[in-house]
Amino acid sequence: MGERHAELGFSHTIPSQSLVGYYLNFLYFTNQDGGHTNRPMAKSSLARGAVCLDGSPPAYHLDKGFGEGINNWLIQIEGGGWCNNATTCLSRKSTRLGSSKQMVKQLAFSGILSNKQQFNPDFYNWNRIKVRYCDGSSFTGDVEEVNSATNLHYRGARVFNAMIEDLLAKGMKNAQNAILSGTSAGGLASILHCDRFRALLPASATAKCLSDAGYFINAKDVSGAPHIEQFFAQVVATHGSAKNLPASCTSRLSPGLCFFPQYVVSEIRTPIFFVNAAYDSWQIKNILAPGVADPHGGWHSCKLDINNCSPDQLTTMQGFRTEFLKAISVAGNSPSVGMFIDSCYAHGQIEMQETWLRNDSPLLAKTTIAKAVGDWYYGRNPFKQIDCPYPCNPTCHNRVFEPNDNPGKNSTKGSSGASGTRGSLPKSSNKVS
Repeated sequence: MGERHAELGFSHTIPSQSLVGYYLNFLYFTNQDGGHTNRPMAKSSLARGAVCLDGSPPAYHLDKGFGEGINNWLIQIEGGGWCNNATTCLSRKSTRLGSSKQMVKQLAFSGILSNKQQFNPDFYNWNRIKVRYCDGSSFTGDVEEVNSATNLHYRGARVFNAMIEDLLAKGMKNAQNAILSGTSAGGLASILHCDRFRALLPASATAKCLSDAGYFINAKDVSGAPHIEQFFAQVVATHGSAKNLPASCTSRLSPGLCFFPQYVVSEIRTPIFFVNAAYDSWQIKNILAPGVADPHGGWHSCKLDINNCSPDQLTTMQGFRTEFLKAISVAGNSPSVGMFIDSCYAHGQIEMQETWLRNDSPLLAKTTIAKAVGDWYYGRNPFKQIDCPYPCNPTCHNRVFEPNDNPGKNSTKGSSGASGTRGSLPKSSNKVS
């Protein structure tokens, strides 16, 4: 039987998920049968200032590998948007996106994190880690000073380094295979930290990266304003991120631009796979048609359900897809780069069982996301597919948002789609116009 896990925000039933508990203090989370605590790591993390926005220790969930996967490691970074100034960071500080004190004690693992072979055939027996996201900068921030009035700690880069060191000590130093993965803001983190991750692992390990819904593009909104470019520049400035962004980018462009994958990926040396919707629902709502660019709410109904979009709005969204494909084309044609770019209205597809691997999951070239990623990782097939334009793909699980999700509001400063919301996830449908 499936099990609903409302506290995570799932509005659908996840089959065969594993529940993984944790201990609150860097929080080594093991499965329920585990008895491991890691108080020394917590002290070490706090000592080096590797902390959440509120100064609490960072956290991750771990479900241990078994059988042939015992020396294989999959690190999946949680998403949840970004904060771009003290005000927006304060609004996150007392939530699970800013404090480990607010995190649930059990987490449902499904999709790429599932421990069931039928639902996750290539990675089910790996050591699977879900890194909790509580810094608001995609793990790039590093500011030493802490304002006594706000007590905000911008330390995301330190958290990333401390987390990797902790996992190396727990056995990842013997890794044979390893993947740095993430969804949404976590998918962006997996891009920005990809080469750093490779460098920290044994040279003998096969290490690759996977970004799910993390390819945010620098596009103007429907009013012609560079809204997302300005926002990312503020994130980078607030968190002191510049020194932790790829030097191959910051040496030639302003640091804020180096938060966009399109200015970074051509220099990434580590093999990387991109799973993304060409009509990414978060990007449509917050980059193309944010509330500030749509004061009369003309895009509100369209952003709730792509089937509600007018012909003119669909034309605008087709233009966005063209921009997206141009932006991701800079990743190049190397067989080490994989792509599954579907034409769905969606955001985040690898942790949801229904889109990762199920009998009705989205397909490209008759291939599920799970098979495409597994084939690419193990070298069985260098998968690189881009879907035809909407509404050509009947296998899509297009997001249908509830009206109280308020997509008309500019939520760039808040949550980043499926992995960043506390409330119920939007419904899915595979209808096409």
